[in-house]
Amino acid sequence: MTFDLAHWQARFDELRAAHHVPGATLAVLTEGTVHELASGVLHRGTGVEATTDSVFQLGSIAKVYTATLVMQLAESGRLDLDAPVVDVLPEFAVADPEATRAITTRQLLSHTSGLTCDFTHDTGRGDDCLARYVEAARGVALDCPPGTAVSYSSVGYNVLGRIVEVLTGLTWDEALKQRLLAPLGLTQTMTLPEEALAFRAAMGHLGEPGQDPDPAPAWDLMPRSAGPYGRVIASAADVVRLARLHLDGGTAPDGTRVLDPGTVAAMQRREIDVPDKWTVSADGWGLGWTLYDWDGIAGFGHDGASIGQYAYLRVVPQAGVAVALLTNGGAARKLYGTLLRELLAELAGVRMPEGLAPAAQPPVVDMAPLVGTYKREGVVITVSERDGAPHMVYEFVDGMKDFSPPLDIDLVPVSRTVFAGTGAGPSFSEDWMPVVFSTLADGTGCVYVGMRAAPKAG
Repeated sequence: MTFDLAHWQARFDELRAAHHVPGATLAVLTEGTVHELASGVLHRGTGVEATTDSVFQLGSIAKVYTATLVMQLAESGRLDLDAPVVDVLPEFAVADPEATRAITTRQLLSHTSGLTCDFTHDTGRGDDCLARYVEAARGVALDCPPGTAVSYSSVGYNVLGRIVEVLTGLTWDEALKQRLLAPLGLTQTMTLPEEALAFRAAMGHLGEPGQDPDPAPAWDLMPRSAGPYGRVIASAADVVRLARLHLDGGTAPDGTRVLDPGTVAAMQRREIDVPDKWTVSADGWGLGWTLYDWDGIAGFGHDGASIGQYAYLRVVPQAGVAVALLTNGGAARKLYGTLLRELLAELAGVRMPEGLAPAAQPPVVDMAPLVGTYKREGVVITVSERDGAPHMVYEFVDGMKDFSPPLDIDLVPVSRTVFAGTGAGPSFSEDWMPVVFSTLADGTGCVYVGMRAAPKAG
């Protein structure tokens, strides 16, 4: 099917404006050709126009780049995915000594290590920033025991970044450039903020729903040590070109082999199912990739967010289609939902599910088994019934206690274990925040908020 650039540009412009997204870029790979579109402005204060070569912060899509580097090392025989991480990083440790000895690289890649997500620690701009981060993270508590559940972990990806450094003798940034960006010709991809100065860089925007947002107070709040889990800056076309590597069995456009076909397949193989199928639209997780099941059509991709910027990558292998959408604020999730549903339906025959929303008459749910206190590192979640209706208080504690005041969230039942929470932001599932109750492998109850598992504590 011929890609109708004029049609999709008009639709892109229309939806971006309707959802108060200041600016966005879109790259679509179909029938072997990458099509590039841009809409809006990079900065509402300056009015600088978004162009197809503009670069945006990818947030957690950076994890896919790190996972690809790790898998290169595994296929070369320099890294055993199922050996304990301490075999490579003797300095690695968590609060539980038994877990320290048990956590594997495979678990880090698939978010099943139990490591928490939100340990942000600025270790400076030096080339030793990741080594110092891993040292600082010694003793960080687990969200859940290793191997018992999927629980999204940025800390785990920083540990993976340090593994890359130890085994290559390069900084993570330099390893990425030499081993991935250069072979693929990704000239519009970088990791350091000063490198973005050579490009038209998007500014994030923040604001109230339904209104045009204002420029964020800072372009970037992440330290250099956040690179492996959250600091890659790129154009939409370069993101699609990375996806093309994984569509083409690991070969670059010039025929250079970057990954073996077996490694590419292993990354897309489901390691674990995901109870929360809405926060990042996941059905499962592979080795680095979020996995989707669209009525029997398999897909992979990843989402990412930074301060006022939201990025989405979706790939449909059987159709040879990849789509990257990069945005700088507003109701980005709604733009993604509508635009990519239409694009993937036409180009790949995919029927993406609608976002989470309760029925007009929500089911009556027995809350007794769910009421209680749930805890993970830095967070206490209290589930109760308030005035006869399900309710949740989400409170930051310990090292995260100054992050935000406690959040009072009303829960509207969708099913016996899935609830739609009030107060969602643009990075959540469109209009509602998913709150999903599940169990760990050992039978302990848990609740997922933001793809993080919090076991029941009382």
